[in-house]
Amino acid sequence: LNLVSPTIDPRLSGYRCRDKIESNLQSQMYVEQTPSERSPRFSGVKKLIRGSPASTGFSRFFHCRPVLPQMRTAEIIMSHENVFCMPKEKKVRPPQHQRKQPGRQYKMRPQPRSGAGHYTGCGKLREKVALITGGDSGIGRAVAILFAKEGADIAVVYFNEHRDARETKRLVEAQGRKCLFLAGDVGREKFCRNAVQKAAREFGKIDILVNNAAEQHPQESITKITEKQLERTFRTNIFSMFFMTKAALRHFKKGGNIINTTSVTAYQGSPQLLDYSSTKGAIVAFTRSLSQALADKKIRVNAVAPGPIWTPLIPSTFPPNEVATFGSDTPLGRAGEPEEVATCFVFLASEDSSYITGQVLHPNGGRVVNG
Repeated sequence: LNLVSPTIDPRLSGYRCRDKIESNLQSQMYVEQTPSERSPRFSGVKKLIRGSPASTGFSRFFHCRPVLPQMRTAEIIMSHENVFCMPKEKKVRPPQHQRKQPGRQYKMRPQPRSGAGHYTGCGKLREKVALITGGDSGIGRAVAILFAKEGADIAVVYFNEHRDARETKRLVEAQGRKCLFLAGDVGREKFCRNAVQKAAREFGKIDILVNNAAEQHPQESITKITEKQLERTFRTNIFSMFFMTKAALRHFKKGGNIINTTSVTAYQGSPQLLDYSSTKGAIVAFTRSLSQALADKKIRVNAVAPGPIWTPLIPSTFPPNEVATFGSDTPLGRAGEPEEVATCFVFLASEDSSYITGQVLHPNGGRVVNG
């Protein structure tokens, strides 16, 4: 066994990990080389020796590993946790912050793209009825618009963002489809029952349920998460899916579609969003289990796990400097737009996905989640 003490390659200065790179390494890492790999042409590493004396003090996993001097390119040594390095963050939009939650889309700069312009429908959802929670803005608005362009009537469920909801209604009706407003708290089962009943009474049926409503409250430590915050996050993000689904089932005619919004955080985790990412993990399990429970009723259940997407949730929960660089560390170098996620919902709601249930789509800018 030949141990070589590597150094940090200066060419790595343009890269960073999801977590901060430790500037002053307490110890060196070592890699194993075979005799044939000791030549100057060697451009890879075989194995990170995690048990060596030099590596045992390196307690954190979210760091770029040092690279062999022989390496010609800025290759990153990855650990088995599948943590990978991303391009350096850069400012991609003006710093901004909204003090109030839920966030308001009309205040965002630039405005998120919702598919009202270039997208052309072809009748994939003709005469269908879709109920969308969190449909006033962000991903929910984009889904509502694209569904309307495909021929569906829309029931929009939202909390209290009335101005955003009115704009969504205008954009849906501009496609020649009907749009019903339903304002209230999806974390309460009574409201969910009433909202579903009103939508079914207005349109005569429900064909598609999109469980999209969510909230998040970043905290530096688990000790800062109060019981009130924990319950609130779970009620909005996952309890609501149980409530809406229970109420909607009796209104499905000849099968149906349920599409749940989870998140990349369900797969990669998020140290500042412990409660939020926990609910998103629960949504993945909920989707898989419900799909099996409803398969014999010809009701398909799938989910979408967006990565960093430019929605009102971002400026209303993160500080201005983080908002300015949000999404720039993805492989594609930017945050996604709501319309880029909404096409996944169209696919899952239509007959294009007739043989798909219990699955999750990943519009996340190139982050490999291996889920």
